[in-house]
Amino acid sequence: MVFSSITFLCIFLPVVIIFDRIFKNVHIKNALLLIASLLFYAYGEPVYVFLMVISAQFNYVFALLIDMTRFKKLFLSLAVSVNLGALVFFKYTVFLVTSFNEGFGLSLHVPQVTLPLGISFFTFQAMSYVIDVYRKDCKVQRNFGRLLLYISFFPQLIAGPIVKYRDIEEQILNRKITSDSTMIGIRRFAAGLAKKVFIANNVALIADTVFDADPGLIDIRLAWLGAVAYMLQIYFDFSGYSDMAIGLGRIFGFEFKENFDHPYISGSVQEFWRRWHISLSTWFKEYLYIPLGGNRKGKVRTIINKFIVFVCTGIWHGANWTFLFWGIYHGSFLMAEQLIPVKKDKNLIMRIISHIYLIFVVMIGFVLFRADSISGFGLMISKMFTVSSSPIGSYYLLMKLLTPVNLTALIAGIVFSMPVADKIRKNRITEALSYVLSLAAVILTLLSLSSGSYNPFIYFRF
Repeated sequence: MVFSSITFLCIFLPVVIIFDRIFKNVHIKNALLLIASLLFYAYGEPVYVFLMVISAQFNYVFALLIDMTRFKKLFLSLAVSVNLGALVFFKYTVFLVTSFNEGFGLSLHVPQVTLPLGISFFTFQAMSYVIDVYRKDCKVQRNFGRLLLYISFFPQLIAGPIVKYRDIEEQILNRKITSDSTMIGIRRFAAGLAKKVFIANNVALIADTVFDADPGLIDIRLAWLGAVAYMLQIYFDFSGYSDMAIGLGRIFGFEFKENFDHPYISGSVQEFWRRWHISLSTWFKEYLYIPLGGNRKGKVRTIINKFIVFVCTGIWHGANWTFLFWGIYHGSFLMAEQLIPVKKDKNLIMRIISHIYLIFVVMIGFVLFRADSISGFGLMISKMFTVSSSPIGSYYLLMKLLTPVNLTALIAGIVFSMPVADKIRKNRITEALSYVLSLAAVILTLLSLSSGSYNPFIYFRF
């Protein structure tokens, strides 16, 4: 079940909110939210819901053992090994066996392993909890139901943001739900839903059509259109989902940290990663980069540590060579920026140049991210930088994609990738108007979804 579905918007969410408001006792609220979260996950994964519960149970026991015994490092090592082992098995087994067969001319049996929904997210959350207990950054949770609620809470279960237990530790038993916080949550959810349905879904139609088209039809115009469309799709798809998750959390009394901060206004790759998927970046910083030594062991070691982190970031995203090389690609630019620091310049021309550099680097990176294979990436890049005569079919495909709706989505995507909405909301009149617009956005999205409009979700299987 995804947030941008009729089932979620018209049945699941209203029912959960109504029951949550009926009961005032926080323990009953927690029980209801836990049941709702398990049903939410079971709707898409009726079998693997047990895997998630077992994962939570293992981490619950490991945290208790770390807290109660002298063998803290041993149980921490076991916890990390079990979590990463499960992640590797379910996410990378098919890829690894297939790669061995292709690389060494073998014919090993390729097991049919289905990737559980959101395994990367709930595994990282569970690991952060156990590590924080070991570091004494949070208290061990002795009530399994509360820990399971933290790991399975449906707003952030499928696609994040990755919430650390210590950030909501107090909110599990002590949270206030007011009419103001509820309205703010609804407005945030509506904004994310609008991002997803009106911008991401429409530009996704362009991107998917271009990337899946016959290569013979793709010319330089279509290649650049597809690259731009995908760059907007992945941002509004994922940031829209994060907005909805943050808004839903607020509706139920939880405050999650921001996950995106207008990354496309950055002037360097380093700044981009401070603004893009913030919860993942900070996770790797706290639980990998700093343990590796961070920036405490000299400049060369700092560069190597950052590179390792971004290789792991690429691998985390999926079992494909394209994701590995995407991580290496971003890690290489971070290394280059570390060796040749990109300074913040007040000069307008230099700011424009650094911004163009960032957009270009990120766009090429996302072409690699979207490609099905390294050869597919090479083909798309060659199309983007080769001027040649175009077949008549290219012109018809271009006109088919550049509909008024799609063009509006492209323009809106470019405009709202900048902090335009933030500045508009600072005005009292527009602040009040935003609630009316939120209601209108929900109604329009329901109409759009009920008509069977295109509704993919990139991070749904991560």
